[in-house]
Order: sequence, then C-alpha cells, then structure tokens
Amino acid sequence: MIRQITSSSPVPPEQQPVNEYEELKNSWLFCWVTLERFDYLRKLVWVWVWSWLVSGPVAAASFPPEKSLVQFLLSGSAGASLILILVLLRLYLGWNYVRARLANKTVFYEESGWYDGQTWLKTPEEIIKDRLILQYQVQPLMQRLRKTFYSFTLVIFIGGIIWLCL
Repeated sequence: MIRQITSSSPVPPEQQPVNEYEELKNSWLFCWVTLERFDYLRKLVWVWVWSWLVSGPVAAASFPPEKSLVQFLLSGSAGASLILILVLLRLYLGWNYVRARLANKTVFYEESGWYDGQTWLKTPEEIIKDRLILQYQVQPLMQRLRKTFYSFTLVIFIGGIIWLCL
C-alpha cells in the first residue's frame, strides 16, 4: 500500500532520505568524500600508510627487503591498497544507498522493526528537492569515488605489469 507523504509524514525523521543524506554527510568516515581534493587524497594516503602496519610484515615475511626490495615494496603496496579499497568500497556503498533513496519516488520505512515496513509516496515538492540534492550534491561525490576506483585500478595494473617484468 502506497500513501502520499504529507507534512505530517509517518516516515520517522531518521529514515527520511534528506535526513539520511545530512547524517551521512556529517559522519566521520563518509564526510571524507565531501572534503576538498587535497584533504580527500590526504585521508586516503593516511589510510594507505597505516595499512602498511598490516601489509608490511606480511610482505617482509614473503619477500625479505634485503633480498627482494622491489617485490617487498610491490606486495606491501598491494596489501595496503587492498585495505584502502575496502574503505573506498564502504564509502561507495553508503553514498550509493543514499543516492538510491533520494532517486526513488517512494520512501520505504520501518515503524518499529524489520517486520512492519511501509512505503509512502513523496510529494512533488519532495521529489524535486531530493532530485536537486541528488544531482548537485550526491552525484559529484559518486563521480569522485568512481574516479578514485579507476585510478587505483590503473595503479594496481601498473604494479602488476612491473611485477611481471621482474
């Protein structure tokens, strides 16, 4: 059953798409994508550098740095990149969820638990507002994340080619 959302909408405030967007935008991890380019890249490099605490010892056990420095650096970088890719995937999935909620003309919500979900139709004004937020706020963030994934794919591909040439 689909009902029209009114000003006295039964959709809980924390489940309204605009509020979900605001909450995600202000959360610790997800706000990284909204930062200026330099600050965004600095956060990603920070994660990658700290990921070396895990990947470095594993790479050193497989390729002792004193014997195989290039293999050690490549495998350690790949391991650190894997952790970074997991963080980027989490960012992408969170923003994609909000993107889908803003793009839909209906809002699915739960009143008190997973077993009593309802669907409500957005008003034309809410649809327009959500689409504007989607187009001018969320889509550029999604594009930034896609470009980041493409860049990491290229870097990993180049690392693989270097590995094969050794």
